[in-house]
This record gives sequence, C-alpha cells and structure tokens, in this order.
Amino acid sequence: MSSDSKNNRSIAEKEKRFVAMTSVLAAVFLTSMKIVVGLLTGSLGILAEAAHSGLDLVAAGVTYFAVRLSGRPADAEHTYGYGKVENLSALFETFLLLVTCVWIIYEAIQRLFFTSVEVEASFWAFLVMGVSIFIDFGRSRALSRAAQKYNSQALEADALHFSTDIWSSAVVIVGLFFVRLSDRMDISWLAKADAVAAIGVAVIVVYVSVQLGRRTIKGLVDAIPPGLQDQLVRAVKVEGVLDVKQVRVRKSGPETFVDVSLVVKHEMAFEHAHIISKDAEDAIKKVLPGADVLIYLIPSRSESDSIFSAVRRAASRNDLSIHGIRLYNAGGERTLELHLEVSELLRLDEAHQQASDLEAALNKSLPGIDHIVTHIEPTGEKTIQRDSTPEDERMLIEALNSLPGEIGLDFQPHEVRIHRTNGELSLSFHCLMDEHIDISRAHALTEQMERLLRAKVDNLGRVIIHTEPDHQENF
Repeated sequence: MSSDSKNNRSIAEKEKRFVAMTSVLAAVFLTSMKIVVGLLTGSLGILAEAAHSGLDLVAAGVTYFAVRLSGRPADAEHTYGYGKVENLSALFETFLLLVTCVWIIYEAIQRLFFTSVEVEASFWAFLVMGVSIFIDFGRSRALSRAAQKYNSQALEADALHFSTDIWSSAVVIVGLFFVRLSDRMDISWLAKADAVAAIGVAVIVVYVSVQLGRRTIKGLVDAIPPGLQDQLVRAVKVEGVLDVKQVRVRKSGPETFVDVSLVVKHEMAFEHAHIISKDAEDAIKKVLPGADVLIYLIPSRSESDSIFSAVRRAASRNDLSIHGIRLYNAGGERTLELHLEVSELLRLDEAHQQASDLEAALNKSLPGIDHIVTHIEPTGEKTIQRDSTPEDERMLIEALNSLPGEIGLDFQPHEVRIHRTNGELSLSFHCLMDEHIDISRAHALTEQMERLLRAKVDNLGRVIIHTEPDHQENF
C-alpha cells in the first residue's frame, strides 16, 4: 500500500471515529434528559423514548468500538480484514431494538387496559422532545454523510437509529398533545393517547429494526444486491475475453472484494493477457468504485487440446512415451493417430500388448473417437550387437562428407561430434538450410540424411542433426 493510500485511510478512520464518538455523547445527553423528564411527567411515551435513546447509547457505543476494530488492516488470521465486525455490531443493535419494542408494547397494553397512570403533558415534556428532534436530526445527517462517504454499515445503522428517533419523538409529541387536550376538554379517553403513541414508537422501531436486521444478515452471509452479478459479467466482457467462468462478490464492512475468472486464448502473450486483466479490473471498479479486485485468467482449450491432454495422461499412467499425436475428422468418423515409443529389447508381441493396453485405456476415456491407430517405434535403447571399430568411424566421416552431393544440398557439416558408447557410434552435427524453408521440408531432409548415413555405416546408433537458418541463403 502506498504512503498516500495509508494517509487517506488514516484520515478516514479518524473521521469515522470522531462521528461515532459524537453520537455516543449525543445519546448520553438525550437519554439522561428523557429519563428525568419522563419520570417527572409520568409519560410512558417519553419513557419509551428514553429507553429507545438508551439503546441508541448502547448502539452508538458498539458502533464506536466496531469502527475502531474494523479499521485494523488485514493480518494472517483475518485475511479479509475486520470489516465483518461492523455487520456483527449492526446485528447486535437490531437485537437490542427488538427487545425494547417488546417491553414498550407490553407496558402500553397494560396502561391501555389494566392500569391507570397520570401523565403530565407539561412544557418541559414538549421541550425535551423538541430538543431531541433537533439533536437527532443533526446526528442522523452527520452519520449518513460519513456512512455514504466511507461505505460503513455500522455508521449507517447508527444513522438509522437517530433518524427513527425523529419520527418516534414526533409521535410522542402528538400523544402529549392529545393528553393535554383531554385535560382542557375533559375527554378522558384522550389521556390514553400517550400509550397509543408509545405503541406507535414501537411499531416504527420494529419496522426499522427488521429492515436493518435483514441487511445485516445479508452482509454476514455474503449476499449481494439482485442483478449485480449480471452487471459485473457484462462489464468484464472486455476485448479479448472469450468467456466469464465465475464472478464472486463479498463485502467486509466498508470493503468490497471481487473475484473474477476469465477465459482468454491459450496462445496469448503475457503482455496482452495483462492488458485484458487491467481492462477488466477497471470495468469492475466503474460498477463498484474502490473494490478490491482479483482477476484469474484461464487459458482456453479447444476440443483437440483436451483430447491430446487425455492421451498424454493415459500414456503417463501406463509409463509409456508417445509423440506425434494427430486427430482426423473425415466422413463423419474421428481417427486418432499416435507414435508409441517402446524399448528395442521387447519382442513384437510384447510391444503390441503395450499398444493394445494404451488403446483400451483411450477407448474408455475418449468414447467419441471411432478409430485409434498406434505406430510402434523403438526408442534406440538396444543392446549393441558388435563393437564399432576405427574403420566404422572413418566410414562415418566419409559418408557425412558425401551428404551434400547426394541430397543436392550445398552445405558443410560443422560442429561434428562422434561418440563411442558401449561399442556403438553416435553422431551429432549442425547444418545450414535456407531460412525460408518450411519445417516439414527441413525435417524430411534430415531424415534423408539419416537414412543415407545408416545405409553406409551398419553400427550407427543415435543420430542428432541440428538445422540452422542460413541467412546467406546457401541452400
């Protein structure tokens, strides 16, 4: 992380903590004021608001510590950071709110139907609720701004608490107004308006709590908004992307993590693949600004690539060496051809059994193949029949020098090396060819050279011919 990023993060954490702490202080003041006035006036509505503000105080305290903890950087035990602490704190706040609502509704029903409590709708009762609305309005705006700025669910939950206090306080004021009106007009049933207002407060809080709880649980189980995955899939289909295999999104507090698996051409150069990865990352960040994005690039595989891989795996399981795999589609039938290398110590029936075992394994793993043709060839690991002699070496050198004239190729063999191993001669040399010749023609010429050499030297073992492009066009 750069020094600028660390500095910006430090500033953000300080601002979040400051907003959370001021909310704690505001909740302390409101709770104390409502308790005092509620007890003096006997208003259940105000006492319900005091209980609500008391829980706001607990919630604000939880939010403050959650913000402090969630700001810690990721470590070995918390690789995604501590952001989920904010979700847990919001869930705890929801539980506290629901418990409070149960108590408020219970007490209100008692006052409505079973007990009678004298409520004094005094000037101080109205003043307290008015001050409460004013403070709640200021705190909810400050918390909402900080929550949106830093994408903090804990601060958002706290803002929700204070914003609901505004409406619940307004309901209490209406209830106190009807109580005062009942005193003036001598209408006894209007005195019950305070308890009805308390139930109104509880209903508002229950609704908000359920909404908050649902969002919190969604955050804890890594749920994402409907349509977001489809939006990201469309965004990452930048030029060069063949397919989108997987898109995963999770939130951890204010942080959003996105993992995407993209299919690209398997022969693509690394630099081009990096450009595609960067384009896809930029496209994701347009949808989710500030997201932590991880791109997986998967090389595409054609059907033939998959078949060739299956053939190699089958050969490897049987401890066999193969090369020259070809797949043909003709007349609605698919034919697989391959070269199987076996030890020259084997008899034909033994080598054929190895080929048959491999073909059986391939028929089982590749049911779509109609025919399998295996060409058996020796690896060159044979027992020497007789020792080579200096005469053999002289004949080999003469045969090598005569090659240019016999195949019509104007070249001079160089880097010639002759080895005598267990009485057998092995030869390697370099030769120049036209740089524009295709590889198939070059390979055919080297095979012709090898056949001519073996025809003249009986005890010739391994032959390695290294072809080089002749930039002087000596061919």
